[in-house]
Amino acid sequence: MNLDDFECVQCGNCCNIPGYVRVADDEINKIAKFLQLEVNDFIEKYTILTDDRRSLSLIEKDDDSCIFYNSQTGCLINDLKPEQCKSFPYTWRYSNLSEICKGAEQII
Repeated sequence: MNLDDFECVQCGNCCNIPGYVRVADDEINKIAKFLQLEVNDFIEKYTILTDDRRSLSLIEKDDDSCIFYNSQTGCLINDLKPEQCKSFPYTWRYSNLSEICKGAEQII
């Protein structure tokens, strides 16, 4: 797969994969400001401490999708999304990436 040719098709599948979406302090600050929340309120409402206790992660909805993903409108914080999200699929390791990502299907 040549990721140089990858173009996101906004399918949202990457937002529905269970697992951590780690957020850095500067990302937390920007998202909290965008949501007009105090940083501590944002952390309490929208994050959890990862099992390794090294970082915070965005929480998931009951269906394992990201708390900021809406199937009708997409990512609610798209302009401020964490680096982990921005780096998909370049730094993610999935053997079945083409089954997860509609954009990846185009370059396989």
